[in-house]
Amino acid sequence: MQMNLDDVKAALSALQDPVAGVALGRAVKSLSLQDGRAQAVIELSYPAASADAQLRQAVEAFLLQQPGVNEVALTVQSKIVPHGVQRGLKPLPQVKNIIAIASGKGGVGKSTTCVNLALALAALGARVGILDADIYGPSQPMMTGIAGQPESRDGQSMEPMQNYGLQVASIGFLIKPEDAMVWRGPMVTQALQQLLLQTNWQDLDYLLVDMPPGTGDIQLTLSQKVPLTGAVIVTTPQDIALADALRGLKMFEKVGVPILGIIENMSMHICSNCGHHEAIFGEGGAQKMCQQHGIEFLGGLPLRRSIREQADAGKPSVIAEPDGDVAQIYRRLALQLAVKLGQQSKDMSSKFPNIVVKHD
Repeated sequence: MQMNLDDVKAALSALQDPVAGVALGRAVKSLSLQDGRAQAVIELSYPAASADAQLRQAVEAFLLQQPGVNEVALTVQSKIVPHGVQRGLKPLPQVKNIIAIASGKGGVGKSTTCVNLALALAALGARVGILDADIYGPSQPMMTGIAGQPESRDGQSMEPMQNYGLQVASIGFLIKPEDAMVWRGPMVTQALQQLLLQTNWQDLDYLLVDMPPGTGDIQLTLSQKVPLTGAVIVTTPQDIALADALRGLKMFEKVGVPILGIIENMSMHICSNCGHHEAIFGEGGAQKMCQQHGIEFLGGLPLRRSIREQADAGKPSVIAEPDGDVAQIYRRLALQLAVKLGQQSKDMSSKFPNIVVKHD
């Protein structure tokens, strides 16, 4: 029985990606057959270094089932592209996608979640940066274990600070740790825009913005002026946190920023002595909110002392215990986030020609 190459390619495109949970579709870039050897190229829209084996196994098994195929040469690669941002804004030249990590209120573990998600995305093979947008309480210098001041090579811009493969910009690198920022809103937003635009980001796939907590003027201005490809809301299960998280969700919706999902932090307390699980802050709140508003629930994280201790020590969980269960949760959340973003519409602003009207 002769294999019809077009039919097989169509069937391969319909094969479900075991990582993303959707059909491969346009990820199948090429397929050829010669002398019983099938050659295929799969180009993913998300970084999947740790999931490569799972996808390879599924595609190779499918191709070996086809008539006349007894050998498979498979290339799996990732190509992260810029995705659409708010109307009237364009992605930054050296940053493909900017993702806001936000919360309606403080104290829900947003910054810890942000740094671990960034590290998890880097572990998946992406180039990742963090913009610490919490001017009044910058915590990323401590959490990323970075000290010192950024270098300026031209006197106008600055190089990002780096550690663990991350590029980081924070007002915390420019002030003393004990200094209090007593700036008003316009000064804060101007400082944040300078941090974003005057940092020499180096070809980032994702820049995670550790947003200041709340939904006030600073957060709204950032959401309107920073070209965001999406936002992630971090909350805890308790009702008061969920109410504030909903306000954050609505704020992003009003300015045209897609909500990529909600992460429920401190979902379950795990006793360090006996391992007993207890839902101290409530149970299932974030999932219920996601169902009510049509938002994806990315997952939950436990309330565990080690997460706080590791972040305070400048070695977040993904670095301190890369094989631990908490690091695995962060990597799963990061992969879901990247897959979700990869399914969004691409930025096409660079494809349209500039129209110039000349008058003779």
